[in-house]
Amino acid sequence: MLSQHTIHTVKSTIPLLESAGTSVTDYFYNRMFRHNPELKDTFNISNQKTGKQPFALFSAIAAYAKNIDNLDALAPLVERVAHKHTIFFIQPEQYAIVGHHLIETLRELAPEAFTPDVEQAWSEAYQFLADILIGKEAALYEMSRQKQGGWYGLRSFKVAEKKVESDLVTSFRLKPVDGKPVITYTPGQYLGVSIKPVTEVHNQIRQYSLSDKPNGETYRISVKRETNPEKGIVSHYLHEAIKEGDTLDVYPPAGAFYLRDSHKPAVLISAGVGLTPMMSMLETMKADNPERSVYFLHACESARQHSFKTRIEELAATGISIAPMFWYIQPHEETGVYQGLMELSPVAHDLPLADGEFYLCGPTGFMAFIKHQLIAMGVNEANIFYEVFGPHDDL
Repeated sequence: MLSQHTIHTVKSTIPLLESAGTSVTDYFYNRMFRHNPELKDTFNISNQKTGKQPFALFSAIAAYAKNIDNLDALAPLVERVAHKHTIFFIQPEQYAIVGHHLIETLRELAPEAFTPDVEQAWSEAYQFLADILIGKEAALYEMSRQKQGGWYGLRSFKVAEKKVESDLVTSFRLKPVDGKPVITYTPGQYLGVSIKPVTEVHNQIRQYSLSDKPNGETYRISVKRETNPEKGIVSHYLHEAIKEGDTLDVYPPAGAFYLRDSHKPAVLISAGVGLTPMMSMLETMKADNPERSVYFLHACESARQHSFKTRIEELAATGISIAPMFWYIQPHEETGVYQGLMELSPVAHDLPLADGEFYLCGPTGFMAFIKHQLIAMGVNEANIFYEVFGPHDDL
């Protein structure tokens, strides 16, 4: 456990961190990649360019400093981070590298404030958190290794099917090259895919939500092609270069966002490609718990960008309890589809606000907008679960 002196010293640096903002983490990443360029094979370089990764790291550092005397408050964050780290196959020695550059960053940016006492406190605090994450990640790796169909590290999969779902989304059905079974997963979780596009110097690792129910033999991911090629290096490569029969290297399923084992009504709310984990949840409930009430709310730009619409309507027509509700931003003439942003007030009377479980996935701004509406309508925050693509963020 950390001493009270260490806790007090770390908390005393909070004003310094807040005044510096993301300049600390910008400096940190530039320093680390300059000295350890091999880590560019692990970190998402696109998120470095957009500023998402530095912001996420700064937020995590600030949250740790503020809650260092109440680590239970950080448990959900630690769980999410540990799962995401397994997708990047993070190893203990990499924590040592990150810790070194973090300490050196603080020393170089604030030499007067970063006294030997502060350095000692932050070194102890960092190692304490690193040990928690290393232990959690080791357990997750071992769990993936020991499960039926499990593996450790990368495994080669063949693209057994490539299917266009909408203007922007394409699904890839992945079958292991060795022909052996694959680990089952909990709907809502994702795969890590490691790719080296021919145009890139470094490997690129991305997480993609699994978009079908588990079957023990194959996985399906559904990938949005980003409109900005610089931001969507990997998505463009998958859409344009990867063909049926090609192979992809894949890490085992992970993720702290998942469908709860429950008989409560499930309200699946998504925007854009955020519907991919919702399809896994929907297909699983249809197969395993058809009596469970499901409300499927989805928003996108237009009918041309509406993935899986036909499949959702097919499931709703089977007689099982599925209530689909759709919103399109662009003007349309679609029957039964709402226009504009997903305003919940017109459908509030149809939703199980008192006893439902609400699952959110989509852009962070969209989820914050929906969460605010749900809480205003009286939904218990403990019944709202969400997934953020890319670096961890909060609502």
